[in-house]
Amino acid sequence: MKSRTGRHAARSRLRSLSVEMAKFGAVGGIGVIVNLLVFNLLRSHTGLPVVRCGMTATAVAVACNYLGFRYFAYQDRRQRRQSSELLLFAFFSAAGLVLENGVLFVTTYGMGWDTPLQENVFKFTGIAFATLFRFWSYRTWVFRRTSLVPATR
Repeated sequence: MKSRTGRHAARSRLRSLSVEMAKFGAVGGIGVIVNLLVFNLLRSHTGLPVVRCGMTATAVAVACNYLGFRYFAYQDRRQRRQSSELLLFAFFSAAGLVLENGVLFVTTYGMGWDTPLQENVFKFTGIAFATLFRFWSYRTWVFRRTSLVPATR
């Protein structure tokens, strides 16, 4: 009887994680589109250096993502004041910004890979690395689940 309960609990946790990942992915997908759109608009219409374009695009996407995470993906996890949540979100987003655009910096200035296609490939690669970090940090520190908050809605 205990093994059924254990399997049921494991399935429930897996289902909850799957829903969380899907919501994170939906918000993040919109963020990726915003990020790449702003990046390419800045790259093609301004004289800004490529990494500055990347950092600006990341900042715009992070602002959009905060709204999506707070009011959609993690709406059931709001238990602290919004100011402290926002401060933690900004801190971990800044770390993600460094990861994301660090890849772009190294490949553009360190390796000389600076065609528009290469810049977009490495911008996207940086986004992928930073996304893994952000998923972990947002769910662990920013939108943390407490034992008082139900696991599913």
